[in-house]
Amino acid sequence: MRLEAYTVREIITYPSAGLIGRRKIKTAVKEINRGNIREVLEKALPVHAKNASEITYLYNYYKGRQDIRKKVKYNRTAINHKIVVNRANEIVTFKTSYLLSEPIQYISHDGNNAVSNEVNKLNEYMRLEDKESKDKEIVDWMHICGVGERLVLPDARTEQEGAPFAIYTMDPREAFVIYNSGIGQKPLAGVILQQDENEEWFATVYTPRFAYKVTKDTVTEYPHIMGGIPLVEYLNNEARMGAFEVVLSILNAINQLESDAVDSVQDFVNGFDVFQNCDIADGDYGDLSIGGKAVKIKTVTQGMEARVYRVSSELSQPGVQTRIDDQTEAYLEICGMPNRNGGLSTSDTGSAVMFRDGFVAAHARAVDTATLFKRSEREFDRIVLTICTGKGRLNLQLSDFEPKFPLGNLVNLQSLAQVFTEMLSQDWVHPKVAYEVGSALFKDPETAYRLGQEWAEKNAADREKELNEELKRERSIQTVRPGDTDSGEAGADEGQEG
Repeated sequence: MRLEAYTVREIITYPSAGLIGRRKIKTAVKEINRGNIREVLEKALPVHAKNASEITYLYNYYKGRQDIRKKVKYNRTAINHKIVVNRANEIVTFKTSYLLSEPIQYISHDGNNAVSNEVNKLNEYMRLEDKESKDKEIVDWMHICGVGERLVLPDARTEQEGAPFAIYTMDPREAFVIYNSGIGQKPLAGVILQQDENEEWFATVYTPRFAYKVTKDTVTEYPHIMGGIPLVEYLNNEARMGAFEVVLSILNAINQLESDAVDSVQDFVNGFDVFQNCDIADGDYGDLSIGGKAVKIKTVTQGMEARVYRVSSELSQPGVQTRIDDQTEAYLEICGMPNRNGGLSTSDTGSAVMFRDGFVAAHARAVDTATLFKRSEREFDRIVLTICTGKGRLNLQLSDFEPKFPLGNLVNLQSLAQVFTEMLSQDWVHPKVAYEVGSALFKDPETAYRLGQEWAEKNAADREKELNEELKRERSIQTVRPGDTDSGEAGADEGQEG
């Protein structure tokens, strides 16, 4: 597919073949350069276009544009409710908020004060760049479509107090990474698709050493100093599937059941009135429909019973609700979400409630997602360090620190605080280790450790000062001999007698 012919086909309803995650875009070349970049890009674009169409469908589904809006009813077509119970939005919102209940912080690997100070500086740079909100944007995309794209570039601004880099969350429909198809499948290039003022497509392609602007006619090459590919992919799982993608058929079934149940109620309310072997005068039916009135009817055929009754049908609402509950329980279990059903027992401990209501399963899924997130985060950190080191703003190695997810949602803080204080009181446990174990107690464990260290040093200095002053007082008392006072009093008496 040539760049000028790039298009994305819209998916309206759930495909008959299903959705099984986004495709990983690969090439057999070992290096992408000016000579082969157009050929590689033209082979990658059709694969990305398929991914982009699926991402658009999933994103629209998350926003509420779901398959039920295409519902067709073949009888009494005027009664055709299309109820959207947006469980997809619920799944994404819960998983993102659980994974990022607190900001991701960087912590140092040892108790070295110099390293700790540099890590604190890195955390401050991330705060200035509002990385917390950009992490949420990335994780939302991961849970919606299975993949998120992050771009980090040197900051063109010149302020001394700000971060020397800029972080951008890219739309995965317009950004992707090309991998080598060989062993290890290392990334070869990051591609960002954009449109110019004439609405013509062009691509910005980042390789480890160069950036290229590719239009339909030209390829322009620029060197860069980032030491790697600044576009980093974050995966929700290795299949590159979104959080609700695996239960789409169940979510569609819930919408169908809810819609049909409302149709059934309205069908029942708007049932047909039948006048069997009888007739009423013109205008009397209007009086009958008002209610509270008696209508006189006349038998048409003698000897046959005259009847007035209503023809209506209604689904078994308890039966429908049972099916909805079954489907709801199924998608909660598959997605690893708490069921919030509670229980009849009033003697459950906190841990038993966590197991029973599915919070432990939700925590395990969050830990699984965090593992893949950290892998991508290290690539992001590598680019950040290259930019900061090149500008003389940081003196850190990648091995000096690691990202720390909060994931303390299920932690018993009282028990953790007891373990933390017990570890701090042990001579053979470094305080840095205690702060790492008790990291769920602090929003920023690295800052908490540094403040604790400063506080401990200040208290030690104050105690030493008090001890020195006490020793000085004792020494001043000891310099006055006990007999000096008596001899002085005796000399004074003798002088008086003389």
